[in-house]
Amino acid sequence: MAPLSEIALNPAMADRIQADWLVSAETKRVVDALGVARPGGSRFVGGCVRNSLMGRAVDDIDIATQLTPDQVILALDERGIRAIPTGIDHGTITAVVDHVPFEITTLRRDVETDGRRAVIAYTEDWFEDAQRRDFRLNALYAEPDGTIHDPTGGGLADAATGKVIFIGNADERLREDYLRILRFFRFNAWYGAGLDKDGLNACQRQKDGLKQIAAERIWKELEKLLRAPAPFEAITAMEKAGVLNAILPQATVSQSLERVQSRTSDSMVRLMALLPKDIEIAGSVAAQLKLSNQEAGRLSAWASGAFGEASDNRRLRSDSYVFGKRAVLDWLIVSCGDDVFQPAYTLLENWTVPKLPVRGQDLLELGISGPLIGDQLRAMEQLWIDSDFLMGRDELLNSLER
Repeated sequence: MAPLSEIALNPAMADRIQADWLVSAETKRVVDALGVARPGGSRFVGGCVRNSLMGRAVDDIDIATQLTPDQVILALDERGIRAIPTGIDHGTITAVVDHVPFEITTLRRDVETDGRRAVIAYTEDWFEDAQRRDFRLNALYAEPDGTIHDPTGGGLADAATGKVIFIGNADERLREDYLRILRFFRFNAWYGAGLDKDGLNACQRQKDGLKQIAAERIWKELEKLLRAPAPFEAITAMEKAGVLNAILPQATVSQSLERVQSRTSDSMVRLMALLPKDIEIAGSVAAQLKLSNQEAGRLSAWASGAFGEASDNRRLRSDSYVFGKRAVLDWLIVSCGDDVFQPAYTLLENWTVPKLPVRGQDLLELGISGPLIGDQLRAMEQLWIDSDFLMGRDELLNSLER
């Protein structure tokens, strides 16, 4: 975890945040528009407040407001700010100022939940809005001047210590949305200073609820978790709690993941470190998680490649040509020991996969036609690979004549 700011280390003094995003021209335009419509009725919430306290980068700016969605749209329109109804069914409007998005959501309370989605009602009560959120450190609010509000009474302390603790009863929060099980492990991987025992036990009890969650949402959370600086501890806890098996029964945590996390933050490579190198399993995982075509192709290329020794430079180059350079690099990261990893990886990273210097047109000019063109090209390609890609066009064509 990055060093916490002085303000976060002393929660008693953390009554205000200071950040560039808070005073930017784009932020001020949105805040002013909402403030005119309802003075004091809008506050920043969630990650932007949490990360500012913890000295982390802020990627998204979320605003909670007592204005209804219609009032938000009207307030933005009156100031010439683009308003997009990205989640209007749940009270969310996205304001865009000079390409900077602000997600603005009306204060809500849950009327009914089923573990996947909630029926909500609007409220003007900040405490009610806070109670429906997941973790205490995500229920911190900040006024436009940076003044912080901590309705749960534990968010500031959690931000200071890196604890991820559910608001109220953990089992109830999970039954409202079972995806919060994965969010618990994800936030621990990014921010956590040791997993909260009560939260971990609740995740273990409620893990079967993950069967109700769409595969796309599962992968989105798992991918974010795998991108954390050091996810090994959180993934290990997931496995012990039975959560990993509930979402990915093919996966097994091993020291491979611990080694890989020090080599790359690439979530796909870290996923590979959890799986056996098997083409059928790669296919089933891709289908189960509904990976994109690019992600599935990459997983398949790694799983199907019959790679040689990492210390054999000629074989590394030939494998990169045959199976794809990315597949061989993935294999090196996942499978190779420290003694051979770095030299082999550096070699391939700096090597450009060449193109066969002979084309079908060259054979046509020599009077070769039909299926023989393909046969001869494949034969010359193999000669070229065996030469460590050193044979040139003329030499390859001369070999054909011989």
